[in-house]
Amino acid sequence: MKVLLTGGTGFLGAYIFKALQKEHEVITLGRSAKNSLQADFSKDLPSIPSVDWVIHAASPAHFIPKTESEKQSFFEVNVGGTEKLLRGLKEIPKLFVYISTVAVYGLDEGDMVRESTPLNGENPYGKSKIEAENLILEWAEKNGVKTFIFRLPLVVGENPPGNLSAIAKAIKKKMYFRIGKGLNKKSMVLAEDVAKLIGELAHKPPGIYHLCDPAPASLSEIDSSIASRFGYRVKTIPELPIQLVAKIGDLFPFFPLNSLKVKKLSSTLTFDTQKAIDELNWKPNSVLGFLKNTSIIS
Repeated sequence: MKVLLTGGTGFLGAYIFKALQKEHEVITLGRSAKNSLQADFSKDLPSIPSVDWVIHAASPAHFIPKTESEKQSFFEVNVGGTEKLLRGLKEIPKLFVYISTVAVYGLDEGDMVRESTPLNGENPYGKSKIEAENLILEWAEKNGVKTFIFRLPLVVGENPPGNLSAIAKAIKKKMYFRIGKGLNKKSMVLAEDVAKLIGELAHKPPGIYHLCDPAPASLSEIDSSIASRFGYRVKTIPELPIQLVAKIGDLFPFFPLNSLKVKKLSSTLTFDTQKAIDELNWKPNSVLGFLKNTSIIS
């Protein structure tokens, strides 16, 4: 079977590529010269050969944009790039997978949020992902394509990007401090589990799914698991002083801490993955188990 994978050199994409190439011919499409087809999703795409499956994982990394140009970049790639991809397919594939995000809900806190929750993403990342989802669903219905949309939380693996990597690096340098007791919980998922499931979708029912570890971990469990690999005992700071210090970051963007970051670190945000368990036979591994047994940064 022939598979087109976008974003195949990215963090999650690399796991997907590794899982699929064992049994399929995988054509990768992206900016890096390592791809089979090199292309910038904000510009015109090259001619795309006929494929059986499309796995669309290409997306800018999630960050807080500081300029209009940075804001627009999310829409150029997530919306414009998706539109170009759908138009550029030489033949309609049998199956389409889109890697989306829980950011489409626009939530900073919530407990066991379901897929039916209204989409209120307010930042450019969340908004552009909503628009991309809608484009794909409309195209899929028109063309009769079996389509999966996976809304992912924090994705975990070796050398991950984003907040988890920042925590691990701070712990390694013995410069990490937990805000408060760390009882707030976060949904996470292992990149390897997502990749494995994608390879098993041929006879699964299409739809929109959360892919998460069904047992969300508390911040204290997460940072303690990482710290155990470095022989570090996590120290805590009371939440109130940190909230006051974060006010400086609200006024001065160059300051490393602001109220939004503190809220995200101290709030519970978890997602219900029961639909995937029931319909896709989703059986993910424990993220905490992975963190306890793997040095996630080199």
